[in-house]
Order: sequence, then structure tokens, then C-alpha cells
Amino acid sequence: MKPTSAELLATGLFTLAVLHTFCIKRFADWSHHQPKGSVRQSLLHFLAETEIVFGLWAALLFVAIGILGGSVQKAVAHIDSLNFTEPKFVFVVMVMAATRPVVALAERMILWVSRLIPLGEATAFYVAALSFGSLLGSFITEPAAMTLLAILLKQRYFDRGIRPRFAYATLGLLFVNVSIGGTLTHFAAPPVLMVASKWQWDSAYLFTHFGWRAAAACLTSTVLVAAAFRSELAKVPVLGRDEDRTPAWLTATHLGLLACVVAFAHHPDVFLGVFMMFLGVVYSTLPHQDGLKFREGLLVGFFLAGLVTLGSLQSWWLKPLITGMDGATLYFGATGLTAITDNAALTYLGSLVDGIGEPMKYALVAGAVTGGGLTVIANAPNPAGAGILQNSEVFKASGISPGGLFLGALPPTLVAVVFFWLAP
Repeated sequence: MKPTSAELLATGLFTLAVLHTFCIKRFADWSHHQPKGSVRQSLLHFLAETEIVFGLWAALLFVAIGILGGSVQKAVAHIDSLNFTEPKFVFVVMVMAATRPVVALAERMILWVSRLIPLGEATAFYVAALSFGSLLGSFITEPAAMTLLAILLKQRYFDRGIRPRFAYATLGLLFVNVSIGGTLTHFAAPPVLMVASKWQWDSAYLFTHFGWRAAAACLTSTVLVAAAFRSELAKVPVLGRDEDRTPAWLTATHLGLLACVVAFAHHPDVFLGVFMMFLGVVYSTLPHQDGLKFREGLLVGFFLAGLVTLGSLQSWWLKPLITGMDGATLYFGATGLTAITDNAALTYLGSLVDGIGEPMKYALVAGAVTGGGLTVIANAPNPAGAGILQNSEVFKASGISPGGLFLGALPPTLVAVVFFWLAP
């Protein structure tokens, strides 16, 4: 099928957006050499924000469609035809998961698991957080797990003097483990959500086909990285623990509201109503709350909305590409393609192909989650983690390098390949 002018334009802008993500560090470096407070410094700093990339280029697409169509109504009609439920959901879940009651509970759970590991506290917490903690994404959703883990890792490691090499290895491990760690259930990982209903995949199917592989890969990768950086982990200062005085009823209320949002994940009018009730609870219990992370949530939501806008017009080349592959080619092709387009978009396009067999379905989804840590745009929750960790001490000066992230994510990605494709 011959692509339309809008599709060709969207693909060109999508390509420019991907290239922009690889220039983030360069823009940040240039901004530091400009006069402080100047327009040039502000512009370059703006262009160095990872989360604005796809929203910025999507805005240009909106303008271009309006010009090509001869009226702004054409552009508005295109936006109205798209489904922005996922960006809204990720924004709400990020804000709710980053509250003090939820973070404190997750930290207590990880600390309990870490006490079962016969290693130093810093190493044991690291192993527990990036193996067991990553699997929490299958129950509280991947965006929530990413937010929680990024906050805990920032406090305990990224702000405590670790070297960039260790930081990138940890960042890559976090992104890969969260991407595969949400596959124990059918409702938590965006690439699974896109196909579970149509293909009639329930949690039992996901656990037997994906879950045990994900758990084994997360544990193996975490142990390997911890072993490689064992000397640096041993030097990380132990974080003093503040006594958590959050009332149990308040923690239960937060979890109940979060569970409601997850239960109505496909109904934005409902979960936004739940979010309003959540805000009422927070502002009624301020002594037990920290500042809500609205900025981080809005930026990530903007990123994903831009990705939806640009990605909606990529099926003209993605769909034929997917249908022309065998099982192994589809698995490794999906792993690679995920690095340059959101893995949920990839599985959604695959779900549109009629008559695809069960082995091909597995290959597509397994490849999509395997490659979900290679870039910031590969998995919907990645911008949430990047948004939190890029303000840490180790990344604050120069930002997160796409090349550094790719190299850090490559070893755990290869481990995931072993368990998801090579293991019987």
C-alpha cells in the first residue's frame, strides 16, 4: 500500500525525533557553554529535556497536517481519532506511586527481602530491588514499579557518589528488568495490554509462558551486575533509615485508590475521577505526605502522547515488516525495532495482523519486552525512570547519554534473550 503524504511526513518527523533523543547529551553540553540566563542557554536546555522530544515533533506534525489539509480542523480531527489513554494512565500512576506512603511500603518490602540475602546491606538491597522489585511491576503496573525503583535507587545509589559506568549499568539493568518484569500478569505491561484481550491471554498463560522466564532473567542479570561492581557496591554509604510514621489506614487508602486506577486502566474518565479523590486524600493528610511529582508525571505523559501521535502513522512500513518474518527473525527483529519505537506500539500493530499463529505471537511480544531497555523510548515507563534519575548527582551535569544507556542495557538484554528465546 502506498503511504499517504501525512504518513511520509510523520515518518520523517519520527526519524528526526529519534535522532533528537541521541543528541540530548550534546544539547546539554552546549547549554553549559552559553551565557547564564540567555535565550540560547534556555533553548538548548529545553531541547536537552528527554521528555519533550516526541511532544515537540508531534506538535510540528499537528501544524503540518493542518497546513496540508487546508484547515486546523483536519489536524484536530486526527488528534481526536487517537487513543491517549496510556499517557493519561501513566501520568496518574506516576503521581500516585511516588507518594510517601507507597514508597515507604515498597522500601520496607524490599528491605525485608534484602535481609534474606547474606550480603552487605548496600549490595543486598541492590539485588533485592532490581530483581524482586522489578517483578512488582506485574502487580502495581510497570509505570508504578519504575517510579518506585527509580526513587529508591536515586536515594541509595545515584546520589551517593557512584561512578558513571556503574550508574549506566544500573540504569540499563533497571530498564530491562522492568520491561520483562511486568509479564507475570496480563494487565501490567503496556506491550501485553495491547494484545491480551484480542489474543485471550490471561495471567495463567502469561506466567507459564513469560513469567518464570522473566523472574529468572531479572535475578540472573542483577546478580551478574552486582558481582561485576561488588567493590563499588561495598563502598556505597549505608542510608540511614527514618522511622516511618505513616498510619496504616493511610497506606491502605493509597493502595486501594491505586488498585482502582489499575482496575479501570482502560477507562480514563473513571480513573481520572479516582485520581481526584486521591488528591483530596493527599491534601487532607499533608503531614504524612511529600510533594507530589506533577512535573515528572506531566513530562512523561507529554512524551508518550507525542509518541502516540507520531507512532499512529507508522503502520505503513511496520506492519508489512512484521508480517514478512519467521519466528526467529520476528523475535530478534522486534527486539531491535523496540529500540526505535515504543514496544506497546509494536505489539499493537502485530495484533492487527489476522491469522498470526501462537509461536509468532509469542515471538513478537517476547522480542518487544526483551528490547524494552535499550533506549528511553523503547518502553513506556522508561521516561519515568529517566525523568527521576537524570536529576541525580551522577547525571545532573551532563544528562543521560543514549549511548551509555544502550551499553548498560546490552548485557541484561542478552540475558533476557537466553531465557526468552534460547531456553526450552
